[in-house]
Amino acid sequence: MSPFAPLIDQPQAVELLSQAVAKNRIAPAYLFAGKPGVGRRLAAECFLSLLFTTETSAIAPPKALQRRIQERNHPDLLWVEPTYLHQGKRLSIAEATEAGLKPKSHPVVRLEQVRDIARFLSRAPLEAARSVVVIDQAETMAEGAANGLLKTLEEPGQATLILIAPGVESLLPTLVSRCQRIPFYGLTANGMAQVLQRSGHGEMLQQPDVLQLAQGSPGAAIEHWQQLQAIPAELLQAVTTPPRTFREALSLARDIDKTLESDSQRWLIGYLQQTYWQQSCTAQQPNPASVSLLEQARLHLLRSVQPRLVWEVTLLHLAGAAQRSR
Repeated sequence: MSPFAPLIDQPQAVELLSQAVAKNRIAPAYLFAGKPGVGRRLAAECFLSLLFTTETSAIAPPKALQRRIQERNHPDLLWVEPTYLHQGKRLSIAEATEAGLKPKSHPVVRLEQVRDIARFLSRAPLEAARSVVVIDQAETMAEGAANGLLKTLEEPGQATLILIAPGVESLLPTLVSRCQRIPFYGLTANGMAQVLQRSGHGEMLQQPDVLQLAQGSPGAAIEHWQQLQAIPAELLQAVTTPPRTFREALSLARDIDKTLESDSQRWLIGYLQQTYWQQSCTAQQPNPASVSLLEQARLHLLRSVQPRLVWEVTLLHLAGAAQRSR
C-alpha cells in the first residue's frame, strides 16, 4: 500500500512527491501551500514515511516507522510548531492547552527555534540518508526568524526542509524562491465525506452551514463544529436572526460578552456573516451591509476593543437597519 493512501483528494501533491522520490530528485526545500485542514500535515507525514523507507539505512516495519513519525520521535526528524512564551519557556499550542493557559498573544515560530533547526542540521543524520525539518504554520515566523532561516535554506546540507503555510503570499518572497511549491486544494464533497466519516465526525455531513463555512477543508469543518457545540443553544438561536429592537440588541450584546470567550466571539462573527447573508438571499433581498458591519466588528475584536461595546454598536446598527426595512 502506498504511504499516501490516507491522503484524500490531493492527486497533484501525491504525484509530485512520489515522482521526486522515485527519480531521486528530492528538493532541498518544499512549500506545502494550501488552506489549513486539507491534508498538508498528513501529506508531510506520508512523504516522510516514503522518504525514510526508501533511503533509510535500517530496516523497520512500515507501521513502526509511521508511528515514530506521527509521534515525532524519529532521530532524523525535527518538527517545528509555533510556540507561546510563558515565564521564559516556549510552549506549543498543545502544551499551553494542557496547562490550561490562555495566552493573549498568538503563537509564533521564534528565532530561537530557527537556531534549533541550524543546530539539528549541523550533525549528520543517524538512520536515514538525510535529515528532515518540518516547519508547521511557517506563516507565523516573524521577519527576524524568516531571515534567520534563509542561510539554512541556501545551504541545507544533507537535509530537506518542508514549510507548511497557506500560500506564497504568507511568506517572505526570499523564502518562497528557495522552495519547490506543492499545492493543496479544497476537497470535493465526496472527499469531505470520506475524511469526516473516517475521523468519526460523520454527523457533520448533516450540517450544511458547517460544511459551507469549511469550504472543502475537513479540518476547518471539525473546528467549526466544535465551536458551534460550545455555544449554548438558546444564545445560538437568539443570534441567528438580526435583532429587531434596540432593547433586544443591547440584551443580546450583553449575553454574548458574558457567555463567550474572545476566540468564540470572533468565530461567531464569521458564522453570523454567512447566516445573515443566506437569510437575505433566501428572502431575495441581499444585504451586504450586514456582512460589512460584522466584518468591522471582527476587526475591532482583533484590535482588542472592548467586546461588549463592539457587539452593542454592531447589533444596534443591525436593529436600526431591520426597523428601516419594515
